[in-house]
Amino acid sequence: MKTRTKPLLEMWEWQAYAACRGMDSSVFFSPNDERGLARRRREEAARAICRTCPVSSPCALFAKASREPYGVWGGYTEAERHEAIARHHAAGNPA
Repeated sequence: MKTRTKPLLEMWEWQAYAACRGMDSSVFFSPNDERGLARRRREEAARAICRTCPVSSPCALFAKASREPYGVWGGYTEAERHEAIARHHAAGNPA
């Protein structure tokens, strides 16, 4: 019997090649009280890492598809992902 499911490892394998693997997550996720210039600087530092990452595309796709509410994923902030989803819905596209 042939199955259509993929082994779970294949779905997540891209993470093994991420430039951020093993880094302190505070570069990618903001503390509760972070605002303004401090937040923009941290986000730009995270984006700089994402720009060098060989798996930034699957990372960004994962965050958008799963509606990840926090952090920089694939070079996109939570605000940018939220805006992209809102534009998608405003254009009349479902889910």
